[in-house]
Amino acid sequence: MAGWRHRLGVNYQLWRANGALADYYESLRPILQREHLLHVPLVAIDLEMTGLNAQIDQIISVGLLPIEQQRLQLSGAVHQLVSINGSVGQSATIHGIVDRQLQQDVMSQSEMLLWLLQQTQGKLLIFHHGMLDIAFLSKLCMQVFQRPLHLPIVDTMQLEQRRLLRDRHVIEHGSLRLAACRKRYHLPAYSAHNALMDATACGELFLAQTAFAGWETQPLDDYLFWF
Repeated sequence: MAGWRHRLGVNYQLWRANGALADYYESLRPILQREHLLHVPLVAIDLEMTGLNAQIDQIISVGLLPIEQQRLQLSGAVHQLVSINGSVGQSATIHGIVDRQLQQDVMSQSEMLLWLLQQTQGKLLIFHHGMLDIAFLSKLCMQVFQRPLHLPIVDTMQLEQRRLLRDRHVIEHGSLRLAACRKRYHLPAYSAHNALMDATACGELFLAQTAFAGWETQPLDDYLFWF
């Protein structure tokens, strides 16, 4: 998708959006005018959920890590718990978050969405397997703004899949998981399923993927995927 089509897509979403969601889309417009990735503000993001079905499961935590000019901004890292309706159930064995942690002074689902839009305004989002995370955020946008969320993001899983296919690698089951992708770049193994840890792992993977691509000359469009 050429750059003008990204801008057209965001303009269309902006035309139909309202409130904080419209402000968020507006903040993307100047970013998409830029030709290269180097000077684009980025933020690696990860969500932990009670399950993988966006229609019935809920977000329980968010991890954010800003990236500027090829550097992780660790001072800006944030981990936020989110309250849910009901119990985390058996998902606690995956992410380690239990019900009592979500009954303390934490954001509601709608408060988290508004906070997230504000925290990431004017930045491109980096996910690993962004389709899943965007589905959950889009459901919340429907509840709060009566509009789904559609936007261009950077997706390290999609970037890795494209690289492997270009180099004619066989993509085996599990080879596009975050840990497996990091291993190919000789990045250290981290404990998974903590939102901030996974956001950090995603950010590091992105920097490794782009280390030899030439940020100064690589077109921004080459990194964008729509969900």
